[in-house]
Amino acid sequence: MTGPTVLFDLDGTLTDSRAGITACIRHALGRLGRACPDEDALATYIGPPLRGTLSTLLDTKDPALIEAALAHYRTRYDDVGLFENRVYEGVPEMLDATARLARAMFVATAKPLHAAVRIVGHFDLVRHFAGVYGAEPGGRFDAKTDLLAHLIESDVIRAETTVMVGDRASDIVAAKINGIRAIGALWGYGDPGELAGAGADLLCEHPRMLAAGLRRLAG
Repeated sequence: MTGPTVLFDLDGTLTDSRAGITACIRHALGRLGRACPDEDALATYIGPPLRGTLSTLLDTKDPALIEAALAHYRTRYDDVGLFENRVYEGVPEMLDATARLARAMFVATAKPLHAAVRIVGHFDLVRHFAGVYGAEPGGRFDAKTDLLAHLIESDVIRAETTVMVGDRASDIVAAKINGIRAIGALWGYGDPGELAGAGADLLCEHPRMLAAGLRRLAG
């Protein structure tokens, strides 16, 4: 296969995880006796690394407090929140069409690897991917820039033949820093200005349009 290798973000790109993530953030802040923004405000934090989000919401740099919040979050998330989630309309068809063009497809997410693997398996998406990559214990690869660099250094991907598909600026920026082309997924949590401003090579309005976008980049 001579097509590109395609990396897919998970939250906001393959699945709509808003309900579970916002409920778990609310749970974590509540356990610490902190006020919580409304759901629409919380949804703007979906995508970037969770430690940074909790630091912002708690208005603290205290590692112990951030880790305490993270522990409360994960207690609920690993039991319940993980599956308060749904696959976006058109994603299965998108993956089928992309598979006909791509040399390989991978999931690359800032979500902890164990959670990403469970979600991809639960929603029967695993068959599409040659591998799932995510954050590791202790914060390793929390930053997607570091995760993509690791994939390049490990010879999992080649930057010049890879395309990242993601819905937030952090996906696009991580790709561009590593010399990878990037497509902004407008059906997720980011908006056109955020994705274009981050340097997306292309914006895609619906999952079913991705294959055409990949062909345009290849053209």
